Amino acid sequence: MVKKEMIIDPITRIEGHLGLRVIVDTETRRTDPESVRSFVTMFRGFEVFLRGRPPEDEPHIASRICGVCGASHANAGVKAVDMAYGVTPLPMGVVLRNLAWVMTDHLYDHSIILNMLEGPDYSEAIVSKLTPSVYEEAKKTYAEHRDIHGFTTIADIMKALNPISGKMWQLAVKYQRLAREAGVLIYGRHSHPSTLIPGGISTDLTNAEYLLVGYTYRLTKITAWVKFNYLVWEDLLRFFEDIGYADNGLTYDPPIVVSSGIFEDPEAYASIGDYADWEEVYKGIDGAAEARTLKPGIVLKGELVTTKYTEINVSIMEHVERAFYLDWADKVRNEEWYTEQDPLGRKLLWGHYDPAYHPWNKVTVPKPGARDWASKYSWAAHVRLVWKDGTIVPFEVGPYARLLVTSMQKSDFGSGNRVLKVTLPRACSDDLPAAVCEEMTFEWEVPMKSTTIYRLWARAFNLLMDAYAAWLNVTRALEYVKTGKVETSRPWRAPGRITRGVGFTEAPRGTVRHWLVQKGGKILNVQIHAPTTGNVSPRDKWGMSPFEQSAANTYVTEEVDPEHWQGLDYVRAIRSFDPCLACAVHVQFAREGQVVRTVKKMITTTYCTF
Repeated sequence: MVKKEMIIDPITRIEGHLGLRVIVDTETRRTDPESVRSFVTMFRGFEVFLRGRPPEDEPHIASRICGVCGASHANAGVKAVDMAYGVTPLPMGVVLRNLAWVMTDHLYDHSIILNMLEGPDYSEAIVSKLTPSVYEEAKKTYAEHRDIHGFTTIADIMKALNPISGKMWQLAVKYQRLAREAGVLIYGRHSHPSTLIPGGISTDLTNAEYLLVGYTYRLTKITAWVKFNYLVWEDLLRFFEDIGYADNGLTYDPPIVVSSGIFEDPEAYASIGDYADWEEVYKGIDGAAEARTLKPGIVLKGELVTTKYTEINVSIMEHVERAFYLDWADKVRNEEWYTEQDPLGRKLLWGHYDPAYHPWNKVTVPKPGARDWASKYSWAAHVRLVWKDGTIVPFEVGPYARLLVTSMQKSDFGSGNRVLKVTLPRACSDDLPAAVCEEMTFEWEVPMKSTTIYRLWARAFNLLMDAYAAWLNVTRALEYVKTGKVETSRPWRAPGRITRGVGFTEAPRGTVRHWLVQKGGKILNVQIHAPTTGNVSPRDKWGMSPFEQSAANTYVTEEVDPEHWQGLDYVRAIRSFDPCLACAVHVQFAREGQVVRTVKKMITTTYCTF
């Protein structure tokens, strides 16, 4: 048995930098689970410099966490401020938030991630070089939907995913731009919205009809795109499923996932925010969240255990045992804003763990140090789920989590039997085949396992659901214009007493969570979980994070000598969670702790796309 240490560093995201370390048995091509370490190499510090600022500034500063999904952080932040100030938008304001957000983050970012960041790992350039037998099989395999999308074989799809020259890559450039244009009509700019305010949105609706015509024109073309895109990806991923790749990159078996749901029902969310009392908004948020288009919930070991927003809130724990921070628990108990329960009287973390480790109480205190695989090795903290029965586990967020949670309850997309169904209207675009113009219905049974290809599959299907949500909100907006209900916002003020807010929503890469404590218009404490925070968190006594678990369950399929392995299967697994990559990824091979060779990676050299 020959073991090889591989260090892939950095695999970067917009909001920070990520590395991965694994040891592989070169004979079995399997990963040593005990060797896996995913680590974040950058400290952000947003929670530090937000303290002391006005809460209404939080969404605009926090959006700078990410240059791609900044609107998701802005929306999570403004929802937290809505609650802390006791005010939510009027129905038209809710609809405008939905319309802008579905475009600037979701329809835009999923298109980029699939076809420009994840797609090249399945392209002709990579597959033919690193797994030539797979490419030969792809050349002989007809694509099921070739009469619709026009790619005859799976190899033709792989060619279309070649960076820059490939058709899918080029189309993604066009359609992500159309999505951003539509969102900017409402937000004013991307990726940092300028119009979000507590209790509403400041978009000028003097020419509401013009705004909606411009938006709908772009949505029509994007609808044709997402239909075309899904059928291409369904054919490609079914090919990889058929050749035995379906279990590579498995996370938890059975699944452990969390989703906050997304896209508010305008009447439901508007109805809870006219109290000027944060506790009442908190008590009403469960009903409003359950009315979201995509649903909230926790799936614990394959079972849907709750759909309650507030139960998700009291179940989130964060500690820093193996991260570059100081523990805060002893000091925070002396703060005037420290709390041990929520407004419903439930103990934070259900009384099974010290409530000081709930994000309402957590204080970010960085302490840089040398990386030690046996001790502290990451700037990402440990995010864990603490459930009512005392279970403490890591959990996954992302498109797969979002779709699994929604598929297990009644929604616009199904009855709760894990089968999702989406019907999209007739819609055409000049540079797409005429066959995608027609009204189409798509169906997918969400698998009971999250793996590399099923995470991609979920992302492709999620685009269909996002387009549905956009049409749903366009229709509502037109109804409000017709009836004259075009006011968007309620007046807001900062309560003089201590109040709290918790804003949960979904970025394309998973659940975004913001917690805020304020008094008299001054932030006393704030905590922010990007989707990556938990997905990349270090291992602890309760288990490995989704990134580490997926790497532990990855096996090498490259058909080259181990000395020339590129780490293809590992980066496929990690990228399937939606990493926003920069251009400088490389692989290091180490022997006895010393780097013996560095490989510059063709896989990522063409990723500077925005």
